[in-house]
Amino acid sequence: MSLALDALIVFVGCTHVLLAPYNKVEESFNLHAVHDVLMHGITKLDQYDHFTFPGAVPRTFIGSVLLAWVSYPAILLANSLGFAASKFSLQIIVRLVLSALNALGLCYLRHAVSRRFGRPTGLYFTFITISQFHMPFWMGRTLPNMFALFPVNIASALLLSRSPNSLKPSPTNVYTAIALLTSTAVIFRAELVLLLGPLVLQCLILKYVPFGGVVKLGMIVGLLSTAATMAVDSYFWKTASFPELSGVYFNVFQGKSSEWGISPFWTYFYPMLPKSLLGALPLACLGYVMDSRIREALLPHIVFVGLMSFLGHKEWRFIAYVVPVFNIAAARASRWMVSQRKSTTLGQWCLFGFWFMICVNAVITAVFTMASITNYPGGMALRQFNKAFPPLGPHAKAYHVHISNLAAQTGASLFLQEHSPPFFSFSSQNQIPTYPWTVYDKTENLTLEELSGSLNITHLIAEWSPVEMKSRMRIWRVVDVDE
Repeated sequence: MSLALDALIVFVGCTHVLLAPYNKVEESFNLHAVHDVLMHGITKLDQYDHFTFPGAVPRTFIGSVLLAWVSYPAILLANSLGFAASKFSLQIIVRLVLSALNALGLCYLRHAVSRRFGRPTGLYFTFITISQFHMPFWMGRTLPNMFALFPVNIASALLLSRSPNSLKPSPTNVYTAIALLTSTAVIFRAELVLLLGPLVLQCLILKYVPFGGVVKLGMIVGLLSTAATMAVDSYFWKTASFPELSGVYFNVFQGKSSEWGISPFWTYFYPMLPKSLLGALPLACLGYVMDSRIREALLPHIVFVGLMSFLGHKEWRFIAYVVPVFNIAAARASRWMVSQRKSTTLGQWCLFGFWFMICVNAVITAVFTMASITNYPGGMALRQFNKAFPPLGPHAKAYHVHISNLAAQTGASLFLQEHSPPFFSFSSQNQIPTYPWTVYDKTENLTLEELSGSLNITHLIAEWSPVEMKSRMRIWRVVDVDE
């Protein structure tokens, strides 16, 4: 039963990857970094994409390099089974690996929940998690937040994993959890300091570990993590680099994150958390009220959301780490509901309420998923172009396709540049044909005259209004339209 529940979490996450295999712009840096590590290795840095499109602030390569290395055996296995026929299939494999890793983190957390609150609670945690949209959908996406999600879930599991009546976790578990959160905050997502602070304060107040031990551990892990990210990222960026410090300075001290929009203070509490948790939110509130162990686990995460609310720019992914813990609270309440005597009216209504919540979650998730599948027009268009216009042969003229800004932001990744080098080398015997390969061009701010002649562009993937399309059809022939 336990193995089946773990497999179900992995399966649902991977299904979301297969249903929506493309990416959005915020995922591009890490996805393209994985592409470059796989295609060029870690020595041919001059061919890396991030020097051409660096983004607003530097990001760490540590997660991308690790994901590429972990994905490598899976790619070789997929190739031996005939499932790695194109570069785009490598993107799917990489995302499947990331989704599976985060799913395993949730499985580890589920085992801790079963130990702390009983196996039925672990069962309901699984049902709640897989019935929601946001966590299964996003945990296979190459965002820094999703790289951070795995160690955060492991830390949460370590703090939970103890017998039901135990008053405190083992010091080893506490120190390991603090070390994981410290390292993750330094390397991947600096906002996790706002979660680490309340958790450490709680551990000190409850006397789980001594103050001196926490300070010593924090200094050692913080310095080692800083040294690691500066060494790795200075190498890949070819200049002294501490990505998360740069991000904090850019977004917080310079206030540049407001350029991407400002939301009201309460946005995380409403509508983002209700949208993420769906029907689990009222059950999480019930679990918080009825069990002191839930209050202990959930309180630092509520404080974290409150602290994050002071930042003007808000996105769901910035607080994604709290969703599994809220689901634990909901699962605890679900156990109480389902355990009521079925011969009573209360017991029957509680049982109905739980399964009704799961069904409503599933219906909403299905709607969100269907909407998300069509939310990547750039990726869909470029994939359609690759199918319709393969290289014609060694003596034919090469295609030159220009990819507009919107297309590049909505799925037209480097993995979809299938008819152009570099290609993944499965062995030293690989022979790359000498075709005139397709030119994939993402040059920005080109004039209509440049698009129409001077750059020898043969195809456009662009967003045009009906009026623009009517006027430009005098020059360009429309091959396909995605409305």
